[in-house]
Amino acid sequence: MAKNLVIVESPAKAKTIKKFLGSSYQVVASNGHVRDLPKSQMGVDLDHDFEPKYITIRGKGELLSQLKKEVKKADKVYLATDPDREGEAISWHLKYALNLDQIPTQRITFNEITKEAVKGAIKQARDIDMNLVNAQQARRILDRVVGYQISPVLWKKVKKGLSAGRVQSAALKLLCDREDEIADFIQEEFWSIEAQFGKCKAKGHLGAKLTAIDKAKVHIENGKDSASIIERIRGAGDFLVEDMKKGKRSRKAPLPFTTSTLQQEASKRLNFTPQKTMRIAQQLYEGVEVKGAGQVGLITYLRTDSVRIAEEAHNAAVLFIEETYGREYAGEKKEPEKKGRIQDAHEAIRPTYATDYLPAKVEDSLSRDQFRLYKLIWERFMASRMSPAEYETYQVKLVKNEFEFTASGSRIRFPGFLKVYQEQEEEKETYESIEGLEIGDQVQLKKIEGLQHFTQPPARYTEASLVKALEENGVGRPSTYAPTIGILLTRNYIAKEKKSLFVTELGTIVNQIISEYFKDIVDIHFTAQMEESLDHVEEGTEEWKQVLRDFYVDFAPLVEVAMEKLEKVTIQDEVTDVICEKCGRNMVLKYGRFGKFYACPGFPECRNAKPYFEAIDAKCPLCGGQIQMKKTKKGRLYYGCENNPECGFMSWDKPTDQTCPECGSMLYEKVGKKRKLICSKEDCGYVKELPKEEEETDE
Repeated sequence: MAKNLVIVESPAKAKTIKKFLGSSYQVVASNGHVRDLPKSQMGVDLDHDFEPKYITIRGKGELLSQLKKEVKKADKVYLATDPDREGEAISWHLKYALNLDQIPTQRITFNEITKEAVKGAIKQARDIDMNLVNAQQARRILDRVVGYQISPVLWKKVKKGLSAGRVQSAALKLLCDREDEIADFIQEEFWSIEAQFGKCKAKGHLGAKLTAIDKAKVHIENGKDSASIIERIRGAGDFLVEDMKKGKRSRKAPLPFTTSTLQQEASKRLNFTPQKTMRIAQQLYEGVEVKGAGQVGLITYLRTDSVRIAEEAHNAAVLFIEETYGREYAGEKKEPEKKGRIQDAHEAIRPTYATDYLPAKVEDSLSRDQFRLYKLIWERFMASRMSPAEYETYQVKLVKNEFEFTASGSRIRFPGFLKVYQEQEEEKETYESIEGLEIGDQVQLKKIEGLQHFTQPPARYTEASLVKALEENGVGRPSTYAPTIGILLTRNYIAKEKKSLFVTELGTIVNQIISEYFKDIVDIHFTAQMEESLDHVEEGTEEWKQVLRDFYVDFAPLVEVAMEKLEKVTIQDEVTDVICEKCGRNMVLKYGRFGKFYACPGFPECRNAKPYFEAIDAKCPLCGGQIQMKKTKKGRLYYGCENNPECGFMSWDKPTDQTCPECGSMLYEKVGKKRKLICSKEDCGYVKELPKEEEETDE
């Protein structure tokens, strides 16, 4: 029987696909890229029309030898890497590295790893799409040229180890601009007036807000004016119900997830970083071991900006909704209009077997984080197929003399998609009974107060809101959001406190340099136009090297000017109170490829360095020292005393600054399917369950 070889990227994906193909198919993994530009040099020949120099990635030689042996046994090869530009490029590199010109070779792609999708892809096998490959080559070479020519400027003028990628520089500019807006913000005081009115005929009270004086919108600047207005209102007597409106409104179901919206919601709801979200989503896409079913790919492809859903998936979901919740909960299929740069090659992110693998069914087969992300994707997809939520609303206008109060509220009359998916910013019900209240009724003022407010500066970006801003401004593509933020954090250009992103001194300096000498690199519109040019390459309407030529003719002179005119910038290391045990100096904090570490400022005379451990809000119960987060050699997180090894305290569970109400011992935070506080004293048994909204599982 003919032997067919299928090459994918990962062993997990290979294992999942192997289930669907017969004995005539062998499925192997390349473990990602096998060729790339060299790290030690630019790898792009600028004198010969940007010709790239690809080399075998270090450590992939033995793997390629094994793959070549499998190729020799095969009559035909199918390249089944991911269905995007990068996946197309990996297949192209594999074809070259394995010398596949000597054997029939075709490309297959599928948006979901199911039996039908994989077998259907084989029936529709095609040649490698060089437009996709060239779009990826253009991006890779463009980013390499930018990074390898601006970075040496930063090394020489600021400090070694810095980088200045094309997309990361534009993202950093967004963050710096927000910091400037916050710094320039001038806070202003204002007041509002709220009241409670007794309903003469109807029972209870009606809450209302002062909205107009003499038909003009209310603007109260200070407490003195607020008190004066309140005094006048108190002396005005009963108010008249001048107008009443009852109405209905509906709230549409949310769209299914794209890469961007998944990262945003996972950050808001699960406290996942974008990198963590993508890593776990990749696992769910490639396949996990499900009890009783073997290796199963649970979600569709995770890098997409489309919200399109396949007809079969929609119909199956609607049938499930009708049977589970009732026919009135099923929504109609309405595809939203395509906007801007959306690529519609893939579907939205959805469960591959939504009605077969309900979250509760696979919970025992998944890790805690895998389950939480799968449940979020499942609920969002199912909600997107459901009917709108329907609300009942009211608005009442109360007047007396020149004063006008407005009372309004709403309540859910039909939950629709809310039956499955409660959105994070869910509005609270503010509906008060107005039964018996009619136009012309008199209502009595029962309570009134002035409330002080201050205008607020723009909020700092979180990882979720930065992803949204990158998408809205056309900076990068779905596959670039997570690594871009990761690089900015790793390089210490930005720091994260709780969920907010702050620009560091180093980030500010780097942004100032690039903004002054390489304006196009940080210009949002220029970056978006470059993405459109890459899209044109993918569509075959623009030649990939021409994109590079057009860019470089303006870029090259800027590098020379920056190298010549930019003055040396000195950044002082942060001095700590940690004393170097070898020479007695105060150690400083430095940043390496693995994050912060302590170093002696006496280098090179004193070369002492040691790890930096982040402290938590808890003291060691044995010696009173500060408890720190640490990691084992295998990377597992644990908590230890700053005085280790002299003090032997360590814990896998997170110590807290709280004590047990029953025995007085330290309480630990234990994370499982539910998050709890437990007593550190084993024979005590005290347990307190923590509210879900307090969860934080950032890595």
